[in-house]
Order: sequence, then C-alpha cells, then structure tokens
Amino acid sequence: MNKSISFSGRLALQQRVLPSYRVPFFDMLARACDGSLSLFAGTPRPDEGITNGRLQIAGYAAAKNIHLFGGALYLCYQRGLVDWLEKWNPDVLIVEANPRYLATASAVQWMHAHGRKVIGWGLGAPPISGSLGSLRKTRRIRFLSQFDGLISYSRRGADEYAALGFPPERTFTACNAVAPRPLQPTPSRSPAFKDHPVVLFVGRLQARKRVDDLLHACSEMESKPGLIIVGDGPERENLEALAKRVYPSAEFVGAKHGAELEPYFKAADLFVLPGTGGLAVQEAMSYGLPIIVAKGDGTQDDLVRESNGWQIPHDDYYALVRTIRMALSDAGRLRAMGAESYRIVSEEINLEKMVEVFVQAANSGISG
Repeated sequence: MNKSISFSGRLALQQRVLPSYRVPFFDMLARACDGSLSLFAGTPRPDEGITNGRLQIAGYAAAKNIHLFGGALYLCYQRGLVDWLEKWNPDVLIVEANPRYLATASAVQWMHAHGRKVIGWGLGAPPISGSLGSLRKTRRIRFLSQFDGLISYSRRGADEYAALGFPPERTFTACNAVAPRPLQPTPSRSPAFKDHPVVLFVGRLQARKRVDDLLHACSEMESKPGLIIVGDGPERENLEALAKRVYPSAEFVGAKHGAELEPYFKAADLFVLPGTGGLAVQEAMSYGLPIIVAKGDGTQDDLVRESNGWQIPHDDYYALVRTIRMALSDAGRLRAMGAESYRIVSEEINLEKMVEVFVQAANSGISG
C-alpha cells in the first residue's frame, strides 16, 4: 500500500457481523487511519456457519443483532448503533449498503445532523423484475440517495449503482480482496504436465459448492487428472462415498489453513470452484494458477477474465465438463494464464489496493 495515502480523522465502520476472513482487511485499514478506526458488528445467526473474527489493531464495539424473519424476508436491527456513534464521534461513517439493516437510517440521520458524511459499501444493485419490480426499484433508489458516496465490491456493482442514477463521481470501486499482495514469486512449473495434470478445489464442503459435479466431471476426462479436495463440511461423508463410486483416485485432505495450503497450491495445475462462493480464488491466483469459477455476484468478474481463466454458470454441469476438458488440453496455455493470475493479484486486486480505495473514499467524506 502507498504509505502516503492515509486518513487522519476518526473512521467508523458498521458491519452486520465480523467474519474472520475480513480481519486482515480491517486491521490494515486501521493502520492507514493511524489506528483511529472503530468497527461496530454483531454476531451471526447460529445456522450461518460464520466464524467470528478478532481484531488486533482496529477498535471493536459489539452490536446486539436482532434477527427478524428469514430467507427472502430477513431483516436485522442492530441495537446500540447510535449510542456507539455518540461515543466514537467519527468524522466519516462507512456502512453496509443493505436495506435489510433497519438501524442504518438512524445512523445516517445522526451523522448528517452533525455535519458528517456517510458512505455505503455494497455488492451493487442488480436489475429487479417481477410484479413489484418498479416499486422495489424506487425504494432502492431512495435508500441509496441517503449516502454521500458509495464503495462497490466490483466494477459491475459500480455500473449498477450508476444505472440507478447514483453519481459515478461519488462511487469508488474497491475490488473484493481477502489476501495481501503476494510476496513469494510464482511457483516454477514445467511447460508440460508431469504425468497427469492436477485439479484443485479448496473450500467448505457443502451442497452449494457442487463438488459432486466436479467429481463426475473429472471422471469424464480422457486423461484422468489428479483431483485434490481441500476442506471439510457437512457434505464430506457423502462426497467421499460418491468418490469411491465415480472417481476413487480423488484425494480428500481435510481442512487446511495458512501455510498448510502451500503444498497443495504448488502441486496443482488448475483451480476449480464449480459452485457459489469461494474465498480461495485470490490465494490460488497468488500461486500462479488459472481458474475455473462459477459466475456469481460480480466480484469474480474482476478476478477471473479470459486471460487467466473461465467463468461458467453455477448450475451447468456440461459447461463444467467442457471447460475442464478445454483447460487441460493445452499445458502451455494454462501456464500463461497462471502467470496472468499472479500479475492480477500482485498489481490490481489485493488487500493493499482495497485499503487504498477505502482511504480515498473516507478522505472524500472529509473534503467533499
């Protein structure tokens, strides 16, 4: 991160929860604020499978999350939000730009009453369809209009905000990152595959990850690739039973973290995430791996491009088979794509870059 970019005021940041994978980002952002960052967040619902993180540098204030309803009707009220603002007295507040969080309006009102700016941080605003589409669109525009600026997770999200009329000059794109700029050089791989190519999956073993499709897809390859599955979860037993039937050579190594993952990334030729979600994409790219990933909310668009991988529909098994077959047909092309993956996370999408954008947005709240 450019050390000349910093925020000298008091920054407040609201989140519904504090997942462990966000801790490095918030602590790095706190360093850029000279430690003057306080995060307000509550605890997840018991069935969410989110591991709470613990901050080392950023300040933390515990919210009392009151969860209402569920599914498409889910709402959350965070008790104590305005009390926290009164105690912290921030110069700028960054909140999740999610209309399901009912306390946001009162926080915005408090900040504006004290002459301070509020910036929303969100995934974007995809088009709304259905019989109530027009009404919901109007409500969304009204919700976004209360913010003095917006930070989008992706370029697609920024475009969606612009399509709703939010001024592009007040929108910042902080591409979603979960890992810092890689310090190690990209691993050296031979121009041709050694014996059989190796396909790698890293993630929680649950139904939406579609690891069952990955097992079936590998079984259809003419030259059977090695398949390493890193992770644990509720579907592990079922997936291991399936592997015995359709792809016995698949290797389940359990959950691995940090340095434990290094030998698996280095041994792989191709990284595949056939289902939704996937925090390991950026880490895989830092080891010079080309990527096959299911299309998602737009955050994958910035990471995975034609130059370093493929995006496929998350529910199209035949697209998965075709793409793996194409990827493994040309080792030289894979190596070039892997080099581009490494360049992207080194130069464009990493925690340092994400922090820089947040600092720029915060500074705009002081000077704007």
